[in-house]
Amino acid sequence: MKKAIIFDLDGTLLYTLEDLADAMNYTLREFNMPERTIDEVRRFVGNGIKKLIKRAAAPGTSEEVIDKMFECYKAYYDVHCLDKTRVYDGILEELEVLQKKGYMLGIVSNKVDSAVKELNEQFFKEYTTTAIGEKQGVRRKPAPDTVFTALSELGISAKEAIYVGDSDVDIETAANSGLPCISVLWGFRDKSFLIEHGAVHFAEKPADLTEIIDSISKGEM
Repeated sequence: MKKAIIFDLDGTLLYTLEDLADAMNYTLREFNMPERTIDEVRRFVGNGIKKLIKRAAAPGTSEEVIDKMFECYKAYYDVHCLDKTRVYDGILEELEVLQKKGYMLGIVSNKVDSAVKELNEQFFKEYTTTAIGEKQGVRRKPAPDTVFTALSELGISAKEAIYVGDSDVDIETAANSGLPCISVLWGFRDKSFLIEHGAVHFAEKPADLTEIIDSISKGEM
C-alpha cells in the first residue's frame, strides 16, 4: 500500500506560466534581448530557472551573462511570483480528499527552495507535510534528490510513494526515484508529448487522481 503522494508544483498544482513569462521577459528587456512568447516559455520550463534563461536568451550568450540574468530574474520573480499565479481548479478539493484517505502529501520542484516553501505556505500548508526545492546539496530534477529529501522528511521509502507531475522531466524524475508516475493533462505538456516520453498513467482533471492513486496503491495498475 502506498502512503504518500509527491507532487510537482508548476503545471501540476499551480498555474504559474504567466508569472514565469513576465519574469523572463523583464530579464530579457533588461539585457536588451528579444522577448519570448508565452508558448515559447511553456516549452522552455521544466529544468530549473537557469536552463529556462539559457533557452530564452540570445544565442551565444556567455555563462557570465547568464549568471547575471539569473540574479535579475530571481530578484524580479521573488517580488512578482504571485501576481498571476493560481491554484488549478479542483486541486485543493482533491488534496483534501487524498488527505482524508490517509495519504501524506509532499511537493518537489525545480524552483529554488525558498520560493517552493513560500508558495507552499501561501496555498497548500493545510495539506502538505513537506515542500522541497533546489538548493545547495539538493540537485534539481530529474535527479532524484528532491524526491528522496521529501521521502526522508515523510519517513517512508520510495516503494510507499507515488509521483504526480505534468512534464517529461517529471516522468524521468519518478523513474530515477523508483516511483510510479501519474501524468496530468492540464499542465505545460500535451498528452502526445507525454506518451512520447514514456507516460503510462494519465489524469485529465484533478478529481481523476483519487481513483488512479488507489488503483496503483492496490497493485491494480
